[in-house]
Amino acid sequence: MEQAIKILIVEDNVIIADDMQSMLEEIGYEIVDNVIVYEQAEKVLKNNHVDLVLIDIILASDKTGIDLGKHIRENYNIPFIFVTSNSDRATVENAKTVKPNGYLVKPFEQQDLYTSIEIALSSFNYAEKEKAGGKEAAASNDDDGKLMSNSVLKDSIFVKKQHLYYRIQFEDIQFIKADNVYLEVNTVDKKFLVRSPLKDYLEKLPQKKFYRAHKSYIVNVDHIDAINSKDIMINNKLIPISKEFKEFIISAMNS
Repeated sequence: MEQAIKILIVEDNVIIADDMQSMLEEIGYEIVDNVIVYEQAEKVLKNNHVDLVLIDIILASDKTGIDLGKHIRENYNIPFIFVTSNSDRATVENAKTVKPNGYLVKPFEQQDLYTSIEIALSSFNYAEKEKAGGKEAAASNDDDGKLMSNSVLKDSIFVKKQHLYYRIQFEDIQFIKADNVYLEVNTVDKKFLVRSPLKDYLEKLPQKKFYRAHKSYIVNVDHIDAINSKDIMINNKLIPISKEFKEFIISAMNS
């Protein structure tokens, strides 16, 4: 299922905040709200589904963006990125204490913002929150808004198509084909181009479902319809396989 990523902007410079909102909406992100102080952000997080938060470190309130980052780490299982004019050692060291998923220094270009968001979403690790809190990452507590169900990448991955970032469920990916510097991610009814080495992309996928069937292909074994000595068939497409993968599949079939 494809959904727009929901972003909260916390920035006390309204001109910068409005510019960020315009840039993000232009490429398909959904802005949940655009607020200037800690207390407003706290309220938005409690009452809305948010996938990612962009936070200025210096806010128009006694509490800073770092305080907000700490609040998010303790209460929500979502990534956040600091967007700030401060890059001095003391500020960076202070920011590191709350483990942000990105740190973007102003001024920045559109592509810098997009790239920071994409990397933060794709690398966010839910297992860390599960271990720290001893609870399921997708648990929900409607009374105080803690551990809300914000599963950005628990069962899915983000891919870009025509300036939009789509959330693709792992189970919907049938196979991935390497094509020069790009990968062609094939789902049941769509194709997406991703700039990544095949080996690196394989590491982002569930190991029990996705295998490198050939030097140029990753396949989801749940979608294999047929097999012969040289190929497998997925959705009526023949995909070449290596000797090692053929032996693995045959072994799995006979086990």
